[in-house]
Amino acid sequence: MVGIGQVHCLKSEDNTIGGLQKAWDDALAQATIHDTIHQPGTGLTALGGMAFDPLKKKTALWEKFADQALTIPAFVFTKTGDQCYLTCNLKLKKADNSRQLAAKIKEKEHQLFSNAPSFSLHDGILSKKEIAPEQWKRTVEKATQAIKNDTAQKIVLAREMRLEFSGNADVGVILQRLLKTQPNSYVFAIEHGNDCFMGATPERLVKLAHGKLLSTCLAGTAPRGIDKDADDRIGSQLLNDPKNRQEHDFVVQMIKKAVTPYAKNIVVPKKPELYKLRNLQHLYTPVTADLLEKSGIFPIVEKLHPTPALGGTPREASLAFIRENELLDRGWYGAPVGWLDGQNNGEFAVAIRSGLIQGKEASLFAGCGVVADSNPEDEYAETNIKFMPMLSVLEGETK
Repeated sequence: MVGIGQVHCLKSEDNTIGGLQKAWDDALAQATIHDTIHQPGTGLTALGGMAFDPLKKKTALWEKFADQALTIPAFVFTKTGDQCYLTCNLKLKKADNSRQLAAKIKEKEHQLFSNAPSFSLHDGILSKKEIAPEQWKRTVEKATQAIKNDTAQKIVLAREMRLEFSGNADVGVILQRLLKTQPNSYVFAIEHGNDCFMGATPERLVKLAHGKLLSTCLAGTAPRGIDKDADDRIGSQLLNDPKNRQEHDFVVQMIKKAVTPYAKNIVVPKKPELYKLRNLQHLYTPVTADLLEKSGIFPIVEKLHPTPALGGTPREASLAFIRENELLDRGWYGAPVGWLDGQNNGEFAVAIRSGLIQGKEASLFAGCGVVADSNPEDEYAETNIKFMPMLSVLEGETK
């Protein structure tokens, strides 16, 4: 799906997901929709996301991204299988002339399909700066002590790497590289002003399509091996590692509990399998169900976010520790990004393996789950691995 332009921006008046749903419901109530296709992603559709924690003090880094923001684009291009659809949206006023508006749509369509994009990218990364890595390790130590004192069972801590390029980064090139190198991931890019938040996340939060629900647990991480034997050995160790299996089970049980009020016929596999990406492999468990009538995507997103894989457990205790101790303003990192339509279809992913592109600079983000026996150096090494999907494409690697 690609959204171009903006005819209406939906924001939450009370800075909650419930407030965002109200803004969406109001837009639906006022909309006149002509859609004979009725495919997911056609008709009235909004794309966007939200902040990881609206209660965390906002910094200048994320000043162009509201805590809750969905955009109804002027045009939405949707590809489903081998079928492609173009939806045109207009914001109408009483005095508007229908013929003039129709002519304007045709003109815009011509512009969209006649201009072939040309992409170019900076020559390379001039500098990489890790933001306070030693202080971050001390925060990991503090988190392990808090867990030993029964403040929480698990706390997820994230950190930032700041990059400087030789020229302005081209979002089109980065997207092409992400699609080529991360074919099993959910590739996203959301622009506000001249800033673009983008990434390739393997983690789907929830998908609704034709009354079916899918959520996935992706918790527990290891690198890929240099050859098949090494890769299989690392994968086997991951499948049998008590820390990673415990971390994974936290998330699986939370997802099951969260979707139960909104679904029936919930299916959860008894054990995880391996989900292999270019740079990493993860423990993976899909959760499927039939959506209950009148259930929608917003309350499910609210129940699921943040998962124990991004916040910790218990939720409130881990979030309180992050809010007070984490050096980073996560902004939209680790939060839901995605889309929904007026037919109760939609999909939100968890915005990890991501970066905020700002002209000649960018911030990359990576995190890991801290438990009682976590070692700061090991957790630091894990975050370095998690920087790689974005870092490699920004450095120009596409193999």
